[in-house]
Amino acid sequence: MDYNLNWTAADWHIALIVLAVVAALVLLRLSGAVRYMPNDRIGIPEKLWSFRGSIEGGFIALKGEAGYQPDIIRGGLHFFVPFQYSLHTANLVTIPQGQIGYVFARDGKALPPTQTLASNTEADDFQDTRGFLMKGGQKGPQRKILREGTYAINLAQFVVLTEQRTYAINLSTSEATLFDEMKHLIAERSGFQPVVIKDSEDLIGIVTIHDGPALADGEIIAPTVANDPQNPLFHNNFQDPEKFLQAGGYRGRQLQVLADGSYYLNRLFATVELVEKTIIDVGTVGVVVSYTGRLSADISGSAYRHGELVEKGARGVWSTPLLPGKYAFNTYAGSIVIVPTTNFVLKWTKEQSGEHKLDENLSEVSLITRDAFEPVLPLSVVVHIDYMKAPMVVQRFGDIKRLVEQTLDPMVSAYFKNIAQTKTLIQLLQERNEIQRTSGEEMREKFAAYSLELQEVLIGTPRAEQGQGAIETILAQLRDRQVAVEKVETYKLQEIAAVQERTLREKQALAEQQARITSSMLAIEVSENEGKAKLALTRQEAETIQVQAKAEAERQKLSGQGEADRIKYVAQAEAERIKLTGLADAEKVRAVGLAEAEATEKKVSAFGGPDYQLNSQVLMRFAEAIENGKLPLVPQIQVGTSGGNGSANGLVEMLLSMLVADKARKELSAPPAPPAE
Repeated sequence: MDYNLNWTAADWHIALIVLAVVAALVLLRLSGAVRYMPNDRIGIPEKLWSFRGSIEGGFIALKGEAGYQPDIIRGGLHFFVPFQYSLHTANLVTIPQGQIGYVFARDGKALPPTQTLASNTEADDFQDTRGFLMKGGQKGPQRKILREGTYAINLAQFVVLTEQRTYAINLSTSEATLFDEMKHLIAERSGFQPVVIKDSEDLIGIVTIHDGPALADGEIIAPTVANDPQNPLFHNNFQDPEKFLQAGGYRGRQLQVLADGSYYLNRLFATVELVEKTIIDVGTVGVVVSYTGRLSADISGSAYRHGELVEKGARGVWSTPLLPGKYAFNTYAGSIVIVPTTNFVLKWTKEQSGEHKLDENLSEVSLITRDAFEPVLPLSVVVHIDYMKAPMVVQRFGDIKRLVEQTLDPMVSAYFKNIAQTKTLIQLLQERNEIQRTSGEEMREKFAAYSLELQEVLIGTPRAEQGQGAIETILAQLRDRQVAVEKVETYKLQEIAAVQERTLREKQALAEQQARITSSMLAIEVSENEGKAKLALTRQEAETIQVQAKAEAERQKLSGQGEADRIKYVAQAEAERIKLTGLADAEKVRAVGLAEAEATEKKVSAFGGPDYQLNSQVLMRFAEAIENGKLPLVPQIQVGTSGGNGSANGLVEMLLSMLVADKARKELSAPPAPPAE
């Protein structure tokens, strides 16, 4: 293929110009005279040579010397002196939402020996490297932190640590190790996130400051400073380290605590320990023992010589207790002794212990009685503490459990040991109520001496210790004795009941026989009346017949005289017949009545007279009552009085005696029999 290379002078001129331009551009690019920077990146110039020479001290060239320059370049086209600069590009520093960035300065003034972090009182703008160094910014880790956002920071001067990455350029191996360790320390303290305290968790934050002047000798807690928002140096809960230190804050644990909320703290400056809030339940108060605060005079009074009480906020035992509620109390600055204000029971027994656990080390009191028995005595003591006297109790004994174990236990035990030595075991058992009442009265005054109110003393039953059987023997004897006494009383009551029962049955039998006697007498009267009635009826019938006969005779007489004689004869004969018939019937009735009366009289005579017959009927009814009631003829238990002849007065014997006496009376009253021929 043939090409036509015949260029004109104009063509060669244009080609040379283009070639010159390209060569110039390549030369400019290679020389670094022209650089383009994207808007999402920064450029950090490094001067390779300078007529001002090299940096005499430091890391950043503030006066145009050779080295890293303080000013960065942002997006756009930039021109430099050819072959004088090397441009280091880096990303913008981005802190995510809700996180914290830490800054480390490579250049600046050296930190003094007493300072941990670099001050940012004046030099606080990390995006102005020149201003930072000109204002006296210090090298090393900075007190100021970066909140969320994007920053154009000279990464030759500053190293920025975030949770995701480390922003820096030209890191050597040793420098990379240093920043990795620093980042690991911050992560251990959860320093890349703010401190969040939720009210639902009932926690508070105890703050420890790692920078600033040390506490004075003898102090363990740093006092609260500039906590009032109206104060110009208000540090807003340690979130502004510079104001905190300017207000006179000290390093170490702080008295001020963090309550509910979110706090952006530099964890290289301040660490936070979460502890639970102090909760004082209803029925208790909290006595504060403060380890810090001003010195205060004793306000307990001259009569109380068991320790000092101080005002609230002073060092010592506060005279005013904390009432029920929740408190953000710094447990490193003091302690709170919980004191029950409701009645609580102390039990001297191994098997039981109250929920308060104040008596978990108490056991039964070992006694020695006057008769040398060795029982153990369980006790319960009801105690009350006035809430206004609770600080005095704590000041004197330290805490309630120590009071119980070191004071109340030996005092109560000694008291009942002394009581037991004056009593026998039987008295100790039988006089328990009196001992309980007396002990309550006598020990109430002793408890009052310790600012306590004794409500009640309750004494249990003394019992033998393990392996001792003598007390059980005594108790068994007491039980047997009581059973015997009860039996005697029972027998006496049974005897009285038997006498009452016998009397009742006698009266019931007499009442029943009296009814039968009354019935018999009525029957006799009825029979007699019936006989009389029959006799009267027979007489009436006879008279009736006589009247009728006379009437008939008179009629016949009037009917005719002739006939009269005949009829008269007939009438007389008929009248005679009727008369004889009436007389015969009357005689019959009379004979029957006399026969019955004679038969009854014979029966009565055969029984020994009417009295004997009545007695026999009574005895027969009595026998029938015994048989029907299935009553014993002789009582199983018979109680009575004996006379001189030793005879007993029973119902049967009484009836027999009546019969015999009546028989003797009859015989004595009967006429003497005629002498035998």
